[in-house]
Amino acid sequence: MKQRRVTIKQVAEEAGVSITTVSHVLNNVPGLRVNPVTRQRIQDVSARLGYVPNGLAQSLRTRRSNTIGLIGDEIVTTPFAGKLVLGAQEVALTRDTVMFVVSTGYQRDVENREIEELLRRQVDGILYASMFHRELELPSQLASVPTVFLNAQCTTPGVPWVAPDEAAGGHDAADTLIAAGHRRLGFINNIDDIPASAGRLEGFRARMFEAGLSARDLAVVAVESDAAGGYAAAMRLLAGPDRPTGVFCFNDRIAMGAYRAAAELRLRIPQDVSIVGFDNQEYVADGLYPGLTTIELPHYDMGVWAAQKLFKKINGTIGDTPTALLRGPVIHRSSVAPPSDAAPAAH
Repeated sequence: MKQRRVTIKQVAEEAGVSITTVSHVLNNVPGLRVNPVTRQRIQDVSARLGYVPNGLAQSLRTRRSNTIGLIGDEIVTTPFAGKLVLGAQEVALTRDTVMFVVSTGYQRDVENREIEELLRRQVDGILYASMFHRELELPSQLASVPTVFLNAQCTTPGVPWVAPDEAAGGHDAADTLIAAGHRRLGFINNIDDIPASAGRLEGFRARMFEAGLSARDLAVVAVESDAAGGYAAAMRLLAGPDRPTGVFCFNDRIAMGAYRAAAELRLRIPQDVSIVGFDNQEYVADGLYPGLTTIELPHYDMGVWAAQKLFKKINGTIGDTPTALLRGPVIHRSSVAPPSDAAPAAH
């Protein structure tokens, strides 16, 4: 038998007060003068009967649904989504807001349907998330709702966005190797034309030049962004007599392939070659032996930043359109050490 929803009228009758008084107490109306005993009785009756306020009626009254949406392209399959969602959700919870999370699988028709469904639910705002750093336009359906881009740069004017500082990450990777004394360096980059590929190389080279090294001191190979690509590239880089003693890998999966190549070439990590990864995919970085030193992407911090700006936009207090590039920390493990012929570190 279907259970009938408890109404505000039933709560009022049970508590011996008017429906208006119940509504004002349960909605914490500011400045309300109600006897503390009466207020407590209403709250006790409401809890005992299991009364749930009508969210639709509240939203019509306040013009807020206390919900936001997070739209992502591969929320279910990527290892990074959890921290993005967690950062945003923790901010939403402090605002007594529920966050709906939907995944598009990179399918435009699915995305359109999910956006329409969220808008039908009258969400107060949208976090539009990418699982890798790229440039995107604002979908036309989102023009009428507060929106912040997460882990992506928005090419549409007036839309706040947050993304990783790729150049800073490349700089910090080079700094880690240079500080350990490495002068012959390699970079196994991603072959795709995306902000991460260009930014990490730019930052890596900038730190090299700061340290007095030249372009001749860096060998760059671009490959598919997976372990097989890393293996093939590392075999090329590490097989020769003038091999680099320190290698930066575009991501931890590429670094995993580089580990395999080093083992086949009988090179010890870190004694013969030091390796730095990127992403801090913990099941990879912690699982490799020795543990992989890597640059962590600031997914949690980006989630927090984006949600905070979204609520400011919802409340009309955001001012100018903010954008941010956030720097991730270096996670030091055991894959970096001075080379056997190390000179004093340059700073």
